[in-house]
Amino acid sequence: MLDTLLAATELLLRLDVLLMICGGLVLGMLVGALPGFTTVMAMAIVLPISFFLEPIVGIPFLIGVYKGGIFGGSIPAILVNIPGTGASVATTFDGPALTRKGQSRKALEMALVASAVGDFLSSFATILVIGAIAAIALLIGPPEVAAILLLSLLVIAVTASGSPIKGLVMLLVGAFLAMIGQDPIGALARFDFGFHQLQAGIDLLPLIIGLFAIPEILLALESRKASFVEARQTRAEGDPLTWREITASRRTILRSTLIGGTIGMIPGVGQVVAAFMGYSAARNAAKDPSRYGKGELDGVAAPEAANNAVNGPTMVPLLTLGIPGDNITAILLGAFVAQGLRPGPQLFEEQGVLVYAILGSMLIACVLMLLIGWVLMPLFARIVSIDKAYLVPLMLLFAVGGTYVYRSNPMDLWFMIGFGVVGYVARKLAFDVSPLVMGFILTPPLEYAVGQTVLLARGDVAGYLVGERPITIAVLLLAPLLTAWILVRQHRRMRALGRESASKVDANAPQEGTETDGNARVDLNRSTGGQG
Repeated sequence: MLDTLLAATELLLRLDVLLMICGGLVLGMLVGALPGFTTVMAMAIVLPISFFLEPIVGIPFLIGVYKGGIFGGSIPAILVNIPGTGASVATTFDGPALTRKGQSRKALEMALVASAVGDFLSSFATILVIGAIAAIALLIGPPEVAAILLLSLLVIAVTASGSPIKGLVMLLVGAFLAMIGQDPIGALARFDFGFHQLQAGIDLLPLIIGLFAIPEILLALESRKASFVEARQTRAEGDPLTWREITASRRTILRSTLIGGTIGMIPGVGQVVAAFMGYSAARNAAKDPSRYGKGELDGVAAPEAANNAVNGPTMVPLLTLGIPGDNITAILLGAFVAQGLRPGPQLFEEQGVLVYAILGSMLIACVLMLLIGWVLMPLFARIVSIDKAYLVPLMLLFAVGGTYVYRSNPMDLWFMIGFGVVGYVARKLAFDVSPLVMGFILTPPLEYAVGQTVLLARGDVAGYLVGERPITIAVLLLAPLLTAWILVRQHRRMRALGRESASKVDANAPQEGTETDGNARVDLNRSTGGQG
């Protein structure tokens, strides 16, 4: 093990690797700072770049975009009360209040420190445990893999934003799209409807770019504003953060790191839930909870440490079982597959040095994020008000060019346009596309595992599972129970969030004879909305 880590360190400490991580971090922070665009969109657009690089260069570049984007979403959340990503929604509870007090610089620097520390600690813990988890995963056979994949798909469907029924519908659509082409067992063509272009199936890249990038571009074009916010609103003002203030928040940061790290290993939950749980835990543990929501530094540290602590542990189900936990790790899975690296327990045996080098890049990215963010914070604050006329054409160019150059197949452009329309309509109808993407990615391995199970059972699947595979039976029985539990928890959380939002509206309601702030209610609605 020590030899593997030393070889991974030597592989990682290359100038080109470090420069690409820095480039990814800067790009991620810039996109995260723009209220109209998301980290997922940025990763979808730059995904083709990683295909033409070595795995040790291309994948850490995407990891840099990932980590930089999650932190970058806190910048507009603090400055203008508009979360740049869904992960920064909870940051709007105290960040804008600090800005109104003239302490926006403290808030931004606290968000940066909490993000970097939470991410580093959880990534370090991931490196310590992922090898043992991969060794256990080697003992899992096709029946257990099929049951785990089925459970993951159910969890992803019911935890999607919006109605669970809509999530299930999108999941089934994604599963159907994945079955177009050749089946994984007999290599027979199916669902091609007589079109020769469909016999090879649909590639992941045009689907990802179409669903995530094109709708964001179309929605940006819909807005008639030249930029998202006024330039005068985007200044990092006030005194810098002090060491005493950092140490005063250490318990909050560590608590949120533990919460986020635990949530990160569960597919389908993600940063939004972690941020809200971290914020709630900090407020409940405070000596004076009434200070939260009025400009408390811990109110920024808690959600930012929690949502960034999710980043590292999401690699556990991805690398050990090949199960992406969210849209971002789904894109990372596409990068691994395009590089000829199929995530799973065998990957640790065949490419152990490379895997640990990629995991080590997460630690380096956290350190570089702290340094880059501290130096370029004024620039990122100004980026919030950049003119959309410069951004939209550039992103459209990257989307079209990246889709085409990967396979030089004009059909991929039509797929991208088609999925772009689907993603746009889904956004308008409040359908989350995450289950569609997960269904598309996880259906082929699920189908293959089911086929292997049928062959092993020799026709008696029920008898085989009951007699020889008790773990599979346990997972299959757990699936409906866990699904029901998640739905109940989700319903209770939404009711609690509704009551909290109503109380804030009542508290902020203007008294008779006072002026009203028209933006307050708009920002409140944004801050309690869905994912960014």
